[in-house]
Amino acid sequence: MNLRDFKKDVDYFVGEFVDDCALFATLNPSQATDEIAAIIDEAVDLYNELKDKANAKIEGKKSTYFCGLRKEMFEKVDALYEKLSGIVSAQKK
Repeated sequence: MNLRDFKKDVDYFVGEFVDDCALFATLNPSQATDEIAAIIDEAVDLYNELKDKANAKIEGKKSTYFCGLRKEMFEKVDALYEKLSGIVSAQKK
């Protein structure tokens, strides 16, 4: 795991999440637009946070550092998907 691979992963996974939010908002324009916008804002903040951590000066073994960051990214993106899933299921009722 290196910096380039991690940045590509951040771009891909956070970007896909934002795309999923935009797709839901497009298909359901009258439902939960404020909630979707708030989740997209969280995703953008996560993107910026992870990029800042990736660009920070690294002390110690780089591969261990990036593996930890990658794990953090997956946990946080998963939490965002849980929020999106909650909004989608609430809208179906």
